[in-house]
Amino acid sequence: MSAEWARIRLTGIQATCLKVYVLLLVKMSKAPVLDLLMHEMSLAAPGGFAVGLHIRYVSPLIMVNTYPDDWQEVYTAKLYGLRDPTLAWGLSHNGTRRWSQIGLPDPFGILPEAAQYGMVYGMIASIGPMSSRTIAGATRADREFTDSEMELIQRLVQRMHDLSEPPARLSKPQVEALRCIADGDRHAAAAAKLGISESAFKARLTSARQKLMARTTAEAVQRAKEYGLI
Repeated sequence: MSAEWARIRLTGIQATCLKVYVLLLVKMSKAPVLDLLMHEMSLAAPGGFAVGLHIRYVSPLIMVNTYPDDWQEVYTAKLYGLRDPTLAWGLSHNGTRRWSQIGLPDPFGILPEAAQYGMVYGMIASIGPMSSRTIAGATRADREFTDSEMELIQRLVQRMHDLSEPPARLSKPQVEALRCIADGDRHAAAAAKLGISESAFKARLTSARQKLMARTTAEAVQRAKEYGLI
C-alpha cells in the first residue's frame, strides 16, 4: 500500500479507473483485498465516500476520500472536520445512521452545504473501540440509503477495519531488516551486516512489507515507526 494510497483524493474519473485497477490485482494479500473493498464501496456509494481506518490520536492510519474535489477543498478550508455532526456521531457511537437521523446540531450548516455539491443524502458507519475507531461516510444524490444498503456498507467497513488492524509485533529478522533500511544501509551492506545473503535480506523486507500492508519498503519503514515496532 503506497503512501499515496494511504491518503488519497479520487476524482470521479480516478474512482472509475479504480474499478479497472482492482481487476488487475492477482496477488490477494491484505492490501489488494482492501483495494477491492474500496471498489465495492464506490459501487455502494454513488455520490462518493470517505473512510478513516483506525483513528488514533485524531489521525487515521489510512484515509481514503472520493467526495467531490470542490467539496473536499471547502471542507478543509473551513475546518469542518472539527465541526461535522456526522463525525461527532461516529466518534460517540458504534453502528450506522442516516445523516437525516443523526439528531445532532449543525450550527455551521455543513450538511445543507454538502447537498450543494451533490451530497444530498448520506449515512455514517462507525466501528471499533474509541482507541482505534473506524468511521466511514457514504453519499448519494437521488434518495436515502435503504436499510439493506446500509448493512452492506457496514459489512464492507467492518472488513476494512479488520484487515487494516496494525500488527502487534514484527519478527526479529523483519525488525532487523527494516532498521537497516531506516539507518540508510543499501541491500548489500545490510545483508553483510546481518551475515545473510542479499536475497535472504530482500525476503525479510518482502515479509515485513506484507505484514505491514505496505507496497514499498519506505512505506513499511514509516509504518513500523508509526506503530512503534522499530
